[in-house]
Amino acid sequence: MLALYRGLTVAVGPLVGPLLRRRAAAGKEDPARLGERLGHAALPRPDGPLVWLHAASVGESLSVLGLIDRLLGARPGLALLMTSGTVTSARLLADRLPARAVHQFVPIDRPDAVRRFLDHWRPDLAIWVESELWPNLVRATQARGIATALIQGRMSARSFAKWRRARGLVAPLLEGFDLVLAQTETDAERLRALGAAPTVTGTLKYANPPLPANEAALAELRQAIGARPVWLAASTHPGEEGTVLRAHHAVAAENPGLLTIVAPRHPDRGAALADLATAAGLRVARRGAGEALRGDTQLYLADTMGELGLFYRVADVVFVGGSLVPHGGQNLIEPIRLGCAVTHGPSMTNFAEVVADLARAGALREVADEAGLIEATRRLFAAPEERAALAAAQAGVAEAKAGVLEVVFAALEPLVPGEEHARA
Repeated sequence: MLALYRGLTVAVGPLVGPLLRRRAAAGKEDPARLGERLGHAALPRPDGPLVWLHAASVGESLSVLGLIDRLLGARPGLALLMTSGTVTSARLLADRLPARAVHQFVPIDRPDAVRRFLDHWRPDLAIWVESELWPNLVRATQARGIATALIQGRMSARSFAKWRRARGLVAPLLEGFDLVLAQTETDAERLRALGAAPTVTGTLKYANPPLPANEAALAELRQAIGARPVWLAASTHPGEEGTVLRAHHAVAAENPGLLTIVAPRHPDRGAALADLATAAGLRVARRGAGEALRGDTQLYLADTMGELGLFYRVADVVFVGGSLVPHGGQNLIEPIRLGCAVTHGPSMTNFAEVVADLARAGALREVADEAGLIEATRRLFAAPEERAALAAAQAGVAEAKAGVLEVVFAALEPLVPGEEHARA
C-alpha cells in the first residue's frame, strides 16, 4: 500500500502547483512561502545537532512549547526546526518560538518535496505530535535512519476507523517509530491495534506556560472595562455564536452592565459576527477593526490573532467553544491556567482526557445546550464563592498534571542528540 500511495502522489504532481496557488488566493497558504510547501527551504540549516518537530496546526503547535523550552534548555548546542501546515500556526509561532528554534511549513507529501526537505535540514531526531502522519514524509524520514518519535499520540474513533481500513499503509509507519507516547489508554489501544507499541503519558497541554498578554494592552483593556462583569466565549465556531448572543440577553438581565466578549476560532469571521450581533439588538465593537470598547458596549468581538491570553485575564467566567457543535472542543487548560471559571459543551472528544480529569476532581462544568449554558453562567455570576471554588479546583487539576512534561522528556531524552551526534 505504501508503494501504491507513493505512486499516486507522484501521478497527481501536475495538480499541486495550481492547488497551492488557489489555496493561497483563499488565504489558506502564505503566497510568499509556497516554496517551503514544495520542500525548498527558506532558511539555512543551523550548525550542530537538529531536532525537527512537526505539529499540524495551532493547538498541536502551542501544546509543545513547553517541551521545546525543555529540549533546548537540556542541550545548549541544540537547534530546533518546527513545521506546521497552517498560516495561522505560522503566525503564532513567529511570536512564540524561543531563540534557536525556527519555523517552516511542512512539505506536501510528494516524494520530491519530501526529499528536498530532508536533504536540506538533515534532522537528527524527528518528532510528530498527535496524529498527522503523512506516509511519504514519515517513511522517508525513517528510511534515512533518523530517529523518530510520536508524542501525545491521539486516535479518534473516526480516524481509527479510517486507518483500520488502510492498516497496510499505516502499520509500517507506526512500527517504524522508535518511540510512541499516547495521550490516553483509549488512544494507546487504537494505536496498538494499528501496529504501534505505545506508552501512555497524557497531554503536554497541561505543562505549557500560561498564554502571554501584552501588558500595555491589558492595562488599557482593564481600564475600558472598569468594574463591569465579564463573560468570555472563547474559540467559538459557526452555530455557537447565536447561542451566546441569546445567552447574553438572559444573563445580562440579572447582571447589569454585563460585557460579553466573543473570540471566534477564526478571526476572519469578525465582520459577519458583528452583523449577527447587531441584528440581535446588541451594541457591538470589533477589536479587529480598531473599534473602541465603550461603557455602553454590550458585545466586544475579539476578532484578532494571538490575544486569547489577554481576554482570559479579564474574564470572570469563560465558555470554551467548539463544544456545542460537533467539533470536539477547544483547549480548556489555557483559561484554567489563568484562573478562570470554565464551562463547555458536550462535544469534547479532542480533550477527553482533560474532561475526565476535571470530572474526577468534581471540577467539571459541562452544559448540554443553550438552556444549560444560560443556567450555568447565571449561577456562576450569582455565586462568587462558588465561582472562585470552581476556578481553584480546575486550576488544581492542571497544576497536578503539569509533571507530564518531565515524563515525556525522560522518554525522549535517549533519542535527543548531543553535540557529538551532529550530522555532516
